Amino acid sequence: MSALSISSFADAATGTAALPDDLAGPNAQLETMDAGQRVDWALRHLPGTHVLSSSFGAQSAVALHLLTRQRADVPVILIDTGYLFPETYRFVDELTDRLGLNLKVYRPLVSRAWMEARHGRLWEQGLVGIEQYNNLRKVEPMKRALEELQAGTWFTGLRRGQSTSRAGTPILQKRGERWKFNPIADWNDRDVWQYLKQHDLPYHPLWEQGYVSIGDYHTTRRWEPGMREEDTRFFGLKRECGLHEEI
Repeated sequence: MSALSISSFADAATGTAALPDDLAGPNAQLETMDAGQRVDWALRHLPGTHVLSSSFGAQSAVALHLLTRQRADVPVILIDTGYLFPETYRFVDELTDRLGLNLKVYRPLVSRAWMEARHGRLWEQGLVGIEQYNNLRKVEPMKRALEELQAGTWFTGLRRGQSTSRAGTPILQKRGERWKFNPIADWNDRDVWQYLKQHDLPYHPLWEQGYVSIGDYHTTRRWEPGMREEDTRFFGLKRECGLHEEI
């Protein structure tokens, strides 16, 4: 179907999308567009405030560039857990300067030291501890960010090929009263590589050292032969940090 047909869902009075409860039709049409066309459609038809979240992980430059080339001032949310790799902080600075990002950094309400005094090293306490850690260090700050920025549409760089838990990720989702938009959901690693090469964009500095999925330093491992990408996170106990499960 053409890009024009999906615009039939737009509300004539407001310019925002009056989408049906069943999003199968709109998603089928979005699948026929390229990523740039999808972003253009979403920016024109989905409600603001539009925001983009980024972990500034291995391939994060793609979504950052893809969105900001069309909406330069879009708020970019980074959740700083306090446990990111030093290389990640430097990568944040590099991309913020290069792309002119409107960076919004959100942090947990409780400091590292206070959390560890109360709970110990949660990431070493099995799946239950990891989930509590993620709620404290990631989920709560993200919920706060989305509320404070009054996000109507949340853009992400999620891709189906990143893990089994993301295999069914649609391009367009409704989460409560908020829209979630995943414009590169159908991309594979080669698509990412081609985009980075075409636009002279960098991978995360740790990519060359074998890190294919990069989060906090204590729960991220180098990829080794025989491992799935998702095995490199949280000691293989889980893939998701909670941001895309609970919000």
